Amino acid sequence: MSILFLLIPLAIGLMIVAVVFFLWTVKSGQYDDLEGPAHRILMDDDDPMIPGYESEQQNKKDQDASSDAPE
Repeated sequence: MSILFLLIPLAIGLMIVAVVFFLWTVKSGQYDDLEGPAHRILMDDDDPMIPGYESEQQNKKDQDASSDAPE
């Protein structure tokens, strides 16, 4: 029975911490757009996400153009 004097305040304190944390996440906008990320993954993204890919492709085009030019 004496354990209840410890467990009840501990449970109430934990509940208060959980509610405060939930209210903080709502206030900071964590739940504003729930469908956006789900739809964003389905959109076709033609741009390559590899760093430096565009500069490598430009260098290849420049080399091909210079090798095709008559001397």
